[in-house]
Amino acid sequence: MTQFTSIKIAKYSDPVASAQVIFAAEELEFAAEAKGVMGAALENVTAAAKTADFKGKKSAIMHLLAPANMAAQRLIVAGLGKIEDLKAQDWVNLGGEVAGKLLALKAENAEVTLPATVTAEQAADFAQGALLRGYKFDTYRTVKKEKDDDKACEITLKVQSPDAVEPFWAEAEAVAQGTLLARTLVDEPANTLGPVEFAAKAQHLSELGVEVEILDEARMQELGMNALLAVGQGSVRPSRLAVMQWNGGKEGDAPIAFIGKGVVFDTGGISLKPGAGMEDMKGDMGGAAAVIGLMKALAGRKAPVNAVCVLGLVENMPDGNAIRPGDIVKTMSGQTVEILNTDAEGRLVLGDALWYTQDRFSPKFMIDLATLTGACMVALGGHRAGVFSDDDELAAQICDAGETTAEKMWRLPLGDEYDKMIDTPNADMRNTGGNRWGGASTAAVYLQRHTNEAKWAHIDIAGTAMGSKKNAISQGWASGFGVRALNRMIKDHYEG
Repeated sequence: MTQFTSIKIAKYSDPVASAQVIFAAEELEFAAEAKGVMGAALENVTAAAKTADFKGKKSAIMHLLAPANMAAQRLIVAGLGKIEDLKAQDWVNLGGEVAGKLLALKAENAEVTLPATVTAEQAADFAQGALLRGYKFDTYRTVKKEKDDDKACEITLKVQSPDAVEPFWAEAEAVAQGTLLARTLVDEPANTLGPVEFAAKAQHLSELGVEVEILDEARMQELGMNALLAVGQGSVRPSRLAVMQWNGGKEGDAPIAFIGKGVVFDTGGISLKPGAGMEDMKGDMGGAAAVIGLMKALAGRKAPVNAVCVLGLVENMPDGNAIRPGDIVKTMSGQTVEILNTDAEGRLVLGDALWYTQDRFSPKFMIDLATLTGACMVALGGHRAGVFSDDDELAAQICDAGETTAEKMWRLPLGDEYDKMIDTPNADMRNTGGNRWGGASTAAVYLQRHTNEAKWAHIDIAGTAMGSKKNAISQGWASGFGVRALNRMIKDHYEG
């Protein structure tokens, strides 16, 4: 990938960059700092705004080329609307919108002068949005058309007190970098990112102080992870379990735990998927990508919390050695599962990973993330992720954090009526509900049977991790969904 935006924080000074960005509140109200940038051009800018019917509404942007009485080649005026009504995500989005305009104009450097009334945290939020907007996955492009020859933009964010902004920016940047890691992994083709290569990405986090263990197939076999191993047995690429620990909290405190589905490519196995659109299944490790991105964010900002992240990394391929419909395997929990459909593989991987996590770490709670079911996409589209939980407080914390960060979620039901659908006379359970109805919930109750009654939530990100609607801070295929929301939840509720 290429990162087309870089951010610096600096104190107010005379404008130097070729592109200048200022802000106007509702009814074209300019702060003193904006007026200082415009200088003698204020009257011309005001006249241009009247002609363009630009009144400073939120997210409106006016661009002036070579404005009279200014040395700058470009002046961009971004609307704030009612500044007192702006929430944290509004500032993130505004940063993305301004960066998007600068990138579209191919501006190579820009100075963004924020009003003095903007808080240090709001300035950091703006910078985070600008950084996230600069992501583009172009790693494998060797020939580029002239119109696609993007220019990187160095953005200097000018504020009243850089020293006050820097600590907030250090945290916001760490979260952004975690999100960018998640995006990059989802975008990466499966031929270069197998289970072993993904595990190596986890190993790299040791540079941030994360303790990392990689379990190979022999170790997982000893532990009885037969369901996870069954999914990967049709592939020539060996499966892995990556275990990451961040010990930033009090010694002895139980950790919080996150588990990610990492199916690096999902053909469906013997229950082969249709060919159309199968290329998107390189993103079936979006849950694992979000979890490793979250761990990078926590370690990067040195979060005062103990956290465990576990990634189940496999490839689901059709082969003479692949699992078959009708096979029965014994999970790490000791329960047996009848495989009705080998394309319902993610829950097999997560079931063993969940049991391992609760058994080894006894966490305060477990949250798993997975691109698990098309049924969740049918219910919620690409607008929200589905949340399933046996704990009302945990579910509310997740959904509230999603609203705050615009990584929106919606709680969907568990219950005995769904649990009964995965009963089978041939084993302790089966891996589907037997028909297409309630598929997101039957997948969730399968996972619930592997939690050992630990406090737990499942987030189905099938519709939001990849291919979702573009927005102010995400213009690519992979979104990095989940990193920012879960980081917010942790910061709000679980840090000392």
